[in-house]
Amino acid sequence: MAAHVFIDRPILASVVSIIIVVMGLLALQFLPVAQFPEITPPVVQIDADYPGASAEVAAESVARPIEVTLPGIDNLLYFDSTSSNDGHVTIKLTFEIGTDPDIAQVQAQNREKLAEPQLPSEVIRQGVSVKKISPDLVAVIALKSTDPRHDAVFLSNYAILRLVDELKRVRGVGDALVFGQQNYSMRIILNPLLMARLSLTPNDIAATIREQNRDYPAGTVGREPAPKGTELTIPIITKGRLTDVKDFEELIVRALPDGSIVRLKDVARIELGAQSYALEGRWNSKPTTFILTFLSPGANALDTVRRTREKMDELAKNFPPGVSYDIPYDT
Repeated sequence: MAAHVFIDRPILASVVSIIIVVMGLLALQFLPVAQFPEITPPVVQIDADYPGASAEVAAESVARPIEVTLPGIDNLLYFDSTSSNDGHVTIKLTFEIGTDPDIAQVQAQNREKLAEPQLPSEVIRQGVSVKKISPDLVAVIALKSTDPRHDAVFLSNYAILRLVDELKRVRGVGDALVFGQQNYSMRIILNPLLMARLSLTPNDIAATIREQNRDYPAGTVGREPAPKGTELTIPIITKGRLTDVKDFEELIVRALPDGSIVRLKDVARIELGAQSYALEGRWNSKPTTFILTFLSPGANALDTVRRTREKMDELAKNFPPGVSYDIPYDT
């Protein structure tokens, strides 16, 4: 019966056809462009660090206790873990297609919390992260510099502090991370011969640093109960965590029976460098920091790359002298 309405009214049929065509043309620019439909399952990643541990120790002490708690999570298909010789542990959980990634992340985090009492204290102190990730890599940004003062550690930290968070806010970007990031860290290179003469162990040095490199409450002057006539309450501000190489060198490790003091600089060399040198990025034989950007589920890859380029052009205006960027990989 509906067909006769349009057959008997050709003008109405023409108008409806034109409206359908116009609506289709308007919707065309908002449709995602992809060769295949969205069939990527949700993935949740657990990251933990055990400084100084080998891959075997990290797998047994960190990965294993967490893996035991994971079976039974709703819609979990499988999980796999990777442990490296710098003590880093990565566990990826893959869920069935259609699973709410937010619910999957919450359940994975709850299971990880159950395993924390069995983890080494150093791992808990470093922190265990549970986050959603997208396996769809959309672009790779290369950050480089012609200034010799800007080494790989500087570029990596600049990307972490100034670029990654801005890229994560770009519409369509699900995640952004620095490949092989090198965080600034105070490196303590111990002298085993000198330590043996003084009967010191690495645990003694670590305990000294933890004890003396802390923020202590210093209190206030003039706080109640105070003498009569006290009108001002002045907070006492003391120096907290150490930030300079010389401050670390002056840390007191031990007092000897003869009254002399052993300082950290007497048994170790202290320098500011990267927390880990396990990975280093290079492009055209020059130190380079790579930023990986991943696509959000259902986002338009072409529009996302365009917005990413626009954001990088905006951020590049404030780059330090000699620093520039390029996009060597664009899906």
